[in-house]
Amino acid sequence: MVFSLNVKEASALFNKLQGNARGCLIYEPMFIVPYSLYLTYASIYMLELGITETEIGLVTSLGLVLQIFTSLISGYLTDRMGRKRALLIYDLVSWSVATLLWMTAQNVWFFVIAAAFNSFQKVPNTAWYCLLVEGTHPKDRAYIFSTLQFISVASGLLAPLGGLLVERYTLISAERMMYGLAFVSMTAMFICRHFATYETEIGIRKMKEHASFQWKALLQEYIGVLRAIVANKALLLVFGIYVLYQFQLTMRNTYLSIYLVQSLQFDAVWIAWLPAVTSVATLLLLFFYIPRLNRDRMNTYMLVGLFICTAAYIIQIVTPPGAVMPILFSTVLTAAGSIIVYPNLEAAVQNAIDDDKRASIFSILSVLILIFISPAGLIGGWTYSIDPRLPFILIIAAFIWSAVLMLLYIQQTGKSANMENTRKEG
Repeated sequence: MVFSLNVKEASALFNKLQGNARGCLIYEPMFIVPYSLYLTYASIYMLELGITETEIGLVTSLGLVLQIFTSLISGYLTDRMGRKRALLIYDLVSWSVATLLWMTAQNVWFFVIAAAFNSFQKVPNTAWYCLLVEGTHPKDRAYIFSTLQFISVASGLLAPLGGLLVERYTLISAERMMYGLAFVSMTAMFICRHFATYETEIGIRKMKEHASFQWKALLQEYIGVLRAIVANKALLLVFGIYVLYQFQLTMRNTYLSIYLVQSLQFDAVWIAWLPAVTSVATLLLLFFYIPRLNRDRMNTYMLVGLFICTAAYIIQIVTPPGAVMPILFSTVLTAAGSIIVYPNLEAAVQNAIDDDKRASIFSILSVLILIFISPAGLIGGWTYSIDPRLPFILIIAAFIWSAVLMLLYIQQTGKSANMENTRKEG
C-alpha cells in the first residue's frame, strides 16, 4: 500500500493508532531526535579522535557481526521474557550504556566496547516490532510504518541544531553534548513507553511455552523457520531487496558525512542542514504528491523509487568539490525515492511473516540480513581508502540489483494472484 497523506489525514492517522502501536510511536521522537542529531557527526567525531577510516569500518563491521549472535537469540529472549520486559531491559543495555560510552570516548577501544553493548539492540528491535504489529490488521501495517517514517522525517527538521552546536562548541565537544542528550532522552523514553504498552496475547502465550529453556526444541524451531523462508519465493525476493536496502543504508550512514567533508570539502557545520533538506522534501512529497499515487500500483512505485535513489547517488559521485546545488538535488531525490520504498518494503516484510511465529522468523531474518551486510563497514573502509567514491558506487549497484529483484517480485506476485483467482473461479 502506497502511503498517501495530507495535513488532516496526518492528524487523523495518528489519532487512529490504538493500543501498543500508539504506545510505541507516541514516544518515538524522544529516540529519533537525539539519534538524528548525533548520527550526522558520528563518523567525523571518530576521525577527530584520531580513528582512521579503516578502523571506523572495522568497528562498524564488528558491531554487525556481534549483532548476528544477538539476532539469533532475540526471538527466544523476546518469547521467554515477554515483549515488554525484553524491550525495556535490552534497550537500556544497548542504547543507554552505548551512548554513555560514545560520549566519553577517548580512543578506538571505547567504540569497540560500545559496539558490543549496542549489538544487543537486535533483542529490543525484535520485541518492538512484535509489540508494534501484533494485534493489528495486516492492511493497517503500512500506515503504521508510514506514521513511523513521518515521525522520523519531522524529527529530522531539528538536525541543524547539531550544526549550531558544532559551530559554537567545536565538533568533539558538541558531539559529546549530543550523546549526553541522547542518553537522557532515550532512557526516559524507554521507561515511559514501558508503562504505555501492554503484553500481547501472543507474547503471554509464548512466555508460557518458553518457561523452560530447551536448546533442541529451539534449534528445531529455527530449522523449521528456515525451511518456511526458503519455500516462500515472494518472501525471499522481498528479503533480498531488504538486505540490499540495509547494506546501502549502513554504507551511507558510515561514510556519507566523511565524504562530504573530506572529498567534497564542505564545512562540517553545513552538512547538518542536509537532514533538514531531506525532511522538508519528504514532507512536501507526503502532502502534495504521494496522495495522487494509485495505491494498487505499490510494486511499480517501489521500482520507480529504487531508480530515483540510483540517480541520486550517480549525481553525488560526479559532483565536483564545493558544488552545493547538485548535492542538494541529490538529497531531494534520495528523500523522494526513500519515501516510496521504505514504508512499503517494511510492510511487505511484516505481512509475509506469520503472527504466531513472528519473533522466531524475524530473528532468523535479522541473522540472515546481518550475515550479508556485516562486511559493509569493512568493505566501505577498504574501498574508501582506494577511492572515496567507491562506497557510493557500491550503493548504486545495490539499488540496481534491488530493482532487478523487484521486477522478479512483481512477476512472482502476479503469478500468485492469477493462480489464486483461477482457484476461486474453479
